[in-house]
Amino acid sequence: MEGLFALFLYGNFVLFLFLYMYINRYRRLIGFHLGMNIAMTAGGMAGLLSGILLIFQYPFHFTLITILATIIGMGVGALFGALFDYQTMLTGLINGLMVGIMAPMLGAILTEQLFFGIVLEGLTIAVVTILIVAIRST
Repeated sequence: MEGLFALFLYGNFVLFLFLYMYINRYRRLIGFHLGMNIAMTAGGMAGLLSGILLIFQYPFHFTLITILATIIGMGVGALFGALFDYQTMLTGLINGLMVGIMAPMLGAILTEQLFFGIVLEGLTIAVVTILIVAIRST
């Protein structure tokens, strides 16, 4: 089951990389409010996914995973926010920080890990699809 969670983690990394390249192409057309929502969503989802999936794989390394998930959430939020302006970068950074700190705590108490992981991946794909539709409609 750990291999499946590693595959989910890698797939999410690739998904966020493609999303970043897609948003970078259309960043001049995206308004301030949508840019803020994109940065918050990307940082929060990256922190949530990395924290939960890593704690599923390594349940006895709570401190290290919390630090790593926080750094990943902050980095992704800052990168997506930096596409727009400094205020958006700061918002994405802070949202990634908060979710990255909270995600391993949520992952540590879950009992149905496989079911939750599949539902989380489905929600991630739904959120990315909504972001792409929102960008295309601007």
